[in-house]
Amino acid sequence: MIKDLSDITLYMADAHPCSYLVNQKASTVFVDPKLVLTKEQYSHFSNLGFRRSGHYIYQPHCANCHACVPVRVVVAKFVPDRQQKRAIRNNQDLIIQKVIPCDTDEHFDLYERYINTRHRDGDMYPATREQYQSFLVDVPEYCSFYEFRKKEKLLAVAVIDTLENHLSAVYTFFEPDEVKRSLGQYAILWQIKECQRLGLDYLSLGYWIKNCRKMSYKLQYRPIELFINQRWVQMS
Repeated sequence: MIKDLSDITLYMADAHPCSYLVNQKASTVFVDPKLVLTKEQYSHFSNLGFRRSGHYIYQPHCANCHACVPVRVVVAKFVPDRQQKRAIRNNQDLIIQKVIPCDTDEHFDLYERYINTRHRDGDMYPATREQYQSFLVDVPEYCSFYEFRKKEKLLAVAVIDTLENHLSAVYTFFEPDEVKRSLGQYAILWQIKECQRLGLDYLSLGYWIKNCRKMSYKLQYRPIELFINQRWVQMS
């Protein structure tokens, strides 16, 4: 039984090629993967800028680079802009349902199409069933799947951790052919609304990297806070 955070051991992983910045080496600090953290304990780590992938709770810790900046949306003050309102209108016909994390052919087929279409240049390509299971299915009890369906057709799945004062947007995969719906954007907007409904303060969007084009979308949700020099700083 872990009494407090001082009892938790952190480990440094070996340096490896950065997935986001060319010609950069990345290092990562991990919470001891043998430990099963409570929701309260992980909430504390999340508020310190840590992130979860499968059962691994980690934070970038690179010797000569501080490009990975944790970001979270201040949901009480959020007002969608014109483009975001259009994404909401375009998806009003979707039904959203909470389900337990599960490994179904329907979910994996959508995940595989998404990875193999949208992320062919990433380290998750090509998608495999084993990767999908370890990344998204074998997860703690505070994680949920939210299905976005048009009638019976599955269009998106958002994987979300429900923590003490915020939701953490772990991952979203969606139908790559439904470009006009802006499903990725809509999933974030729905999660912001869900935070407001639950009376939570923030939606964590993970890490933002200034010089990584794929990460630029995260600053579109204002006001947003950036974790800089061990404190949260709001950007309006």
